Amino acid sequence: MIDGLIAGKVFGDPERRMGKGDKPFVVAKVRAQTSDGETLIVNVITFDDAPMAALLEMREGDAVAIAGSLTPKVWTDKQGNARPALDLVAQRVLTVHPHRSDE
Repeated sequence: MIDGLIAGKVFGDPERRMGKGDKPFVVAKVRAQTSDGETLIVNVITFDDAPMAALLEMREGDAVAIAGSLTPKVWTDKQGNARPALDLVAQRVLTVHPHRSDE
């Protein structure tokens, strides 16, 4: 497990879903840029109430920083090129609206 902090912009609107046993969770995607300017997609999921509430208030394009457990991934684009991605299980969500992440 890698503890990480990513910052970027929400890509698409976060979605609330139901898991096994009707346990809610939220998924989102965040666009982050690497130091060399490449765009990286971070697939975010959270099961905790505060991060779920914060993500559900966000919309595409909102700036966000998220802390949690990172897992590096690779996916293949339409041209057959390997591209990096990250999966992140969010534990904390920071936005420009502090009341959102601290409720």
